[in-house]
Amino acid sequence: MANGRRFARWSPVVAASLFAVAASAAQPLGSDKPAAGIVDSDVRQEEALSRTEAGKVITAIDQTRDNIGTVRKTTKLDRVDIVFLTDAARSEGGPPPAIENKMKQHQDDVAELRQEIEANALIFNAIDSRRVQAEDVLAVEFDNPGQVVIYAAAKPPK
Repeated sequence: MANGRRFARWSPVVAASLFAVAASAAQPLGSDKPAAGIVDSDVRQEEALSRTEAGKVITAIDQTRDNIGTVRKTTKLDRVDIVFLTDAARSEGGPPPAIENKMKQHQDDVAELRQEIEANALIFNAIDSRRVQAEDVLAVEFDNPGQVVIYAAAKPPK
């Protein structure tokens, strides 16, 4: 019994230690861009207005159900494009009505997409490297193999 108690008492410490070692191994030491080591792909960003990108965003939202599976299966990307829809950020009042209505039509799919993004270390670290939260992702678009476009209702980091 004494050994059983000792193991039970120390197992959270061991688990925490193993987690810390695994987390530190995932990020290269001395790197000023830790996500780049994980992502190992070109992460680009651009700013756009939601009214000029509305058609693309709405089309991508309509394809969310299909893109959930693609996000789940993605293990390598050559390029990640993050499109900051600056006028759709929460601080600006959120997405315009056309995009907001489409989001409501697909709210369950969008919620599941965001969960898959959080579960996919590659995509999550790509958006995190640009300080985008999963809840700000409106849609993703896989145009070419190895390339994803992520539409975010957010402003880029300063």
